[in-house]
Amino acid sequence: MSIADLVNHATDKDRFKTVENYIDFCTRYLEYVDTGLQARIVSKNESHYQFFQYKKDGSFNITRPVNTQLMFDAENFGQESKQFRMTLEQLRDGQKPSGDLRDNLIRTIYTLQQSIGAALDGLPAGESNKARKLNGDLFERLIRLLIVSLNIDCVSGTMQVPVKDSDGIELLKSSYQHDLLISKDEELKIIGSVKTSSKDRIDKVFMDKFLYNRLTDTALPHIAIFLNDVQRKKTKKENEYGVSGTFLPGHFKAYTIKLNPLDGVYYCDIRPNMVKDTLLSQHIKTIDHFFYSDLWELLGRQGQTLENITLKKEDESDDDTE
Repeated sequence: MSIADLVNHATDKDRFKTVENYIDFCTRYLEYVDTGLQARIVSKNESHYQFFQYKKDGSFNITRPVNTQLMFDAENFGQESKQFRMTLEQLRDGQKPSGDLRDNLIRTIYTLQQSIGAALDGLPAGESNKARKLNGDLFERLIRLLIVSLNIDCVSGTMQVPVKDSDGIELLKSSYQHDLLISKDEELKIIGSVKTSSKDRIDKVFMDKFLYNRLTDTALPHIAIFLNDVQRKKTKKENEYGVSGTFLPGHFKAYTIKLNPLDGVYYCDIRPNMVKDTLLSQHIKTIDHFFYSDLWELLGRQGQTLENITLKKEDESDDDTE
């Protein structure tokens, strides 16, 4: 399969309706990468990141940074994806998977999504915005499909939330669009945001929790799931590249301390400062914590009845997440 074939596949969201669809595409992409690249470019400042350069049929484009400590290759993905399926089955059946399988969960989700993102980097330069939007849509859908595979109700949609005065009289309805609306027993339990990066988006997640809970007089948990927070940067030398972070620790800390902390922030590719910094490490975790424990703990909390909320589920073909 050529990079052109892979790009055509990745630009058709109707091909990604199940977790197996993601695994199948990833298998094909990794097989292509194994033998079809023009070059692998090693990041100058963080050497475990690489950039794939395509051949002529991919316009010699250079991809986003890929963390080789997380990205599986074609040789081991087959076995690792089988283990991933088994982990999901155990979680669905109420079992606790072995702790040594956490790394597999993180790396498989990362590999599935980065295969799509890197393939979309094969689009012509003028279509970079299209690539970002598609990549964001498909990451949101992947997370939603993984949650649904655990027999948990999860949709994306727009909520019409009633705004009442001090006497309880409804004044108007306020609309909120959310990537994840997770429910159990006719109660809304968790509201979630899913983005490939926190760049230019982290402020909104905090404000959404603040406004929603003030309007509804609830303490409904709000979470955020991110793929990574690195981007490619050019060095002074031609054909040399490095990586730079897109996470804004100052913003995150200010909102956490002065507005409200989120109830969970999760990454596949977590940055070193998120682990080393005392405050950040209290609020940011790798994505395995969400699936292994936090999801279930949040589902066990008292939720918000849906009787006063109008929920319009988004059509999968009309996703607009970036």
